[in-house]
Amino acid sequence: MYWVNGISKKTISLNNRALHFGDGFFTTAKVQNGKIDFLDWHMDRLVISAKRLIFNNFNFNLLHKEMQQAAAYNDIYNVIKVIISRSNSHRLYGYRCNNDIEPLRIIHVSRLPKYYTRWIHSGIRLRTSTVRLARNSCLAGIKHLNRLEQVMIAIWVSKNDTTDEALVLDTDGNVVECCSANIFWRYKYQVFTPSLYYSGVNGTMRQLVLKLLPKLGYCIREVTVGPEHLKNANEVFITNALLPLAPVNSIDDCVYSDRTLFHLLRFHIIHNKI
Repeated sequence: MYWVNGISKKTISLNNRALHFGDGFFTTAKVQNGKIDFLDWHMDRLVISAKRLIFNNFNFNLLHKEMQQAAAYNDIYNVIKVIISRSNSHRLYGYRCNNDIEPLRIIHVSRLPKYYTRWIHSGIRLRTSTVRLARNSCLAGIKHLNRLEQVMIAIWVSKNDTTDEALVLDTDGNVVECCSANIFWRYKYQVFTPSLYYSGVNGTMRQLVLKLLPKLGYCIREVTVGPEHLKNANEVFITNALLPLAPVNSIDDCVYSDRTLFHLLRFHIIHNKI
């Protein structure tokens, strides 16, 4: 089911800038009992993205209302995706845009991937992707519509029978994230996650875990390190808004079996003890 600017429809203009330039951003959230999990966190993400990408004349109150209406549409769908585009392009101006025009709001509801349940309960295998992320502090952290790197990583994963997800590095060889998730690893009471200053997506669940860890007695550090830093970790897990957490069983030839922090975080998130 799709809505465009609050109207149920499945078409947009062929001049849309999302189609021509990937000019926009998005967020994906989990829906339970007709309500969006951590809605305020997703709205904050959209506000930050709009400011950094210089989207003007954006009616966030209207979008908030439309998202809630879409989430309550029926009980079949448990995923909501919100795409914001800078409306239509006129070839006369090329990349230039008219920022006085209100952005396009696209909302789509669907179902959770079936394999997510298996990931949560059985854990996942990671392998280091041969596809690297470019370093660009201008766009780092934002979930913008330019996702070609992730498309190429997903193709790489689909051709590899020994992995469920990818450990993704940047062009300098530093750990950044997975294809569709953020990553954390633990040594005793110290927890690490990659810095996203130059690349990667600052996921809503990543932000939530960063806030929650100190309350649970863990020290958290955002670091710029290579994949060798994960080899001796006690446990590794990934996060995204839909999972929201899954334990990592292995990265390449390294095996992890401890799930202490994974279970603790999952309990607090499921029961909204944040």
